[in-house]
Amino acid sequence: MKPPLFYFDTSIFISMILGERAAREALALSRGKAVCSSVLLLIEAERNLVRMSREGVLGMRDYDLAMTMLQKESGQFQLCDLTPDLCLTGQFPVVRLPRTSDLVHLRTALWFHQKSPLQGFMTLDVSQGMAAREMGLPVPIQQIL
Repeated sequence: MKPPLFYFDTSIFISMILGERAAREALALSRGKAVCSSVLLLIEAERNLVRMSREGVLGMRDYDLAMTMLQKESGQFQLCDLTPDLCLTGQFPVVRLPRTSDLVHLRTALWFHQKSPLQGFMTLDVSQGMAAREMGLPVPIQQIL
C-alpha cells in the first residue's frame, strides 16, 4: 500500500521554510507522509526568497537559513517535470481561471492524484484552494489570509 500523499504548492512551502505559524497545520497533517509538487516549486521558492531579501523582509542571516532549508527540504519531495502532456491537458477549474503558475500546480496535483489519490492539496492561497476544490482535489486546511 502506498503511503498517503500530500501536494504542496509554493505558498505553503515558503511558509514552511520560514517557520511561519501558517504552515503548522499542513506540517502536522503531512508529518511522516510522502509529499509531492511540480518542479516549478523550486524556482518559485528561490525567486520569492530572493525577492524577500531584496525588499528587506529577510535579513542576510535569515535569507541564508531559508536557502539552506530550501535545499534540504526540496530533497523530500517527489517532483513532476513540466512536460507538453501536462501543459496541454485541457483541465481547468470550472469557475476560476488561475494564473499560469497556479494552473501548473493544479494540473501537476491532478497528475499525482490520478496515479495515487492525494490526501491533500496544501496551499495558503484562498483562490488556489477554491480552484483545487473545483478540480476535485482534497483541500484539508483552511487558508489563512
